[in-house]
Amino acid sequence: MTTRRSSLPILRLMAGLVRVAPGWYIANTFLWTSVWVLPVIPALITQRFFDDLGTVGFNPATLIALLLGYGAARLAVMFTAMWNDVNFMFRISSTLRRNMIERIFDLPGAQSVPEASGEIISRFREDVEHVEEATSMTVDLAGTALFGVIAAAVLTSIDAQMTLLVFAPLLFMVVVAERAGTHIRRYRTAARQATERITGALGEMYGAVQSIKVFGVEDPMIEHFKRLNDERRKMMVRDKVLTAILESVFWNTLSIGTGLILILAAGSIGQDGGLTVGEFALFVFFLDYVTDAGWFIGAFIARYKQAGVSFERMFALLQSDDPMMLVHKRELYLTGELPDPEMPALDSRLDRLEAQGLTFRYPGTLNGIENVDLTLHRGSFTVVTGKIGSGKTTLLRAILGLVARDSGTVRWNGTEVDELGDFFVPPRSAYTPQVPKLFSMSLRDNLLLGRNDDDGSLDDAIRSAALDRDVAAMPEGLDTLVGPLGMRLSGGQIQRTAAARMFVRSPELLVFDDLSSALDVDTENTLWERLFSEHAESTALVVSHRRPALQRADQIIVLSEGRVVATGKLAALLETSSEFRELWETAAESNSDGPATA
Repeated sequence: MTTRRSSLPILRLMAGLVRVAPGWYIANTFLWTSVWVLPVIPALITQRFFDDLGTVGFNPATLIALLLGYGAARLAVMFTAMWNDVNFMFRISSTLRRNMIERIFDLPGAQSVPEASGEIISRFREDVEHVEEATSMTVDLAGTALFGVIAAAVLTSIDAQMTLLVFAPLLFMVVVAERAGTHIRRYRTAARQATERITGALGEMYGAVQSIKVFGVEDPMIEHFKRLNDERRKMMVRDKVLTAILESVFWNTLSIGTGLILILAAGSIGQDGGLTVGEFALFVFFLDYVTDAGWFIGAFIARYKQAGVSFERMFALLQSDDPMMLVHKRELYLTGELPDPEMPALDSRLDRLEAQGLTFRYPGTLNGIENVDLTLHRGSFTVVTGKIGSGKTTLLRAILGLVARDSGTVRWNGTEVDELGDFFVPPRSAYTPQVPKLFSMSLRDNLLLGRNDDDGSLDDAIRSAALDRDVAAMPEGLDTLVGPLGMRLSGGQIQRTAAARMFVRSPELLVFDDLSSALDVDTENTLWERLFSEHAESTALVVSHRRPALQRADQIIVLSEGRVVATGKLAALLETSSEFRELWETAAESNSDGPATA
């Protein structure tokens, strides 16, 4: 763990969460402080009853009536406090999750988070819950402190020495909890990491069920999962045992202390200068609540330490130097109608797109692109080609801001674009990666992704992507559920669904990364023909090694080891570039083999 992470300002972060819903927190503090302090009332009533036993107007009936009234009032306060607490915790947990997901979306898309999806889910779920719980417990801490002050003042006025004995176990527990903090943090971190490995492995196995079955590795995968589960079990048991030991120390210390106090107090009843029956009853009444307060303080210290671990793990997702980004106040839209997704206004149509000196290297490697220049004109069809590992996909990502370029400029109609990732979004541009991602919902929802189809553009987009026959053959049409990652569709249908998702947004710049790799030749030709006829004004930047795309290209860019080695049209490159001729022959062989999926 780095120094930066271990020195996170935990108190400042928790204070930031309080500022997310200050009204709810103030109400929470008042209500839970009342819950903690209200027992002082029946304690004083009990003392008065035993000291004034038999006094006219203060009899068992009066005591019962007062205690019933107190019980009803305390239940009402507790019910209101729990309702308020749920609302407060929901707001701060939603804020944490919203800030994390917003930051992930702001990062370059192709290098946003280094952790596996299972690990990220663990941070969005368990770590948020731990921080939420610790922040909520601060109001109990305030109530505990106020109760302790009042109880100490009342008991000290009766017997200072006995009061010291009452509160001594509480102080002992605070010291024990604080000293155990280092072990709590270490064990909780190890348990969380083991849980992440389990959830990550489950996600990978569910996503690769077909590969596991094809290669017959079910047993090795199960054994791998068992090993991870055994490791998690050990870490979780160690964490739970430490927690149980601390709780055992807390409760046994309190029980022993309570017994000693009762013995000493009982021995002084009726003696000169000793306790009255009412004062003894007051001490006995307070003992239970002081015990609860002592246990709570120890538990809060442990939760606070665990919250520090959770803050560190969530902050690691942000890839930022500002931890307060976690707790920025955001609009949560918990009531009323949800706003429509914001769509950026198109500044101007694309007449010319230029990249100059574009360079990006993946951290710690020599892989990437270096000093790439290219120019796209409106309505042109540009194909980027090259051998595997030549930097084709990286070039597209660098232009679109999906990776953070090391150097170089990108200009839209002559104007330099600074924040590429924010700029190259629909309706300026749309992108289909090599492996398109679909969501486990209907085909229609996958195409629209929250967009309204008020202009009826969805049908046109489906036709442009050569997906119309497929949709017509589906029993439920656009309402067909595609399954996780689109597993109910073929590879070609997934790619064309991603293309239709682009077309429905009518972008100025269409960017395809090997779109036709899972299409047969006839379907690929249909797709390109419709692109040219129905989107003639759009500019296309395509990664492909397939002959139909190369034959239609206005410009072909040949990459090798991250550099542009040739640029031109098909005929010229066949004459002048040996690199391209080799790619052309390879394309002929791959076309003759046919695709794996239609």
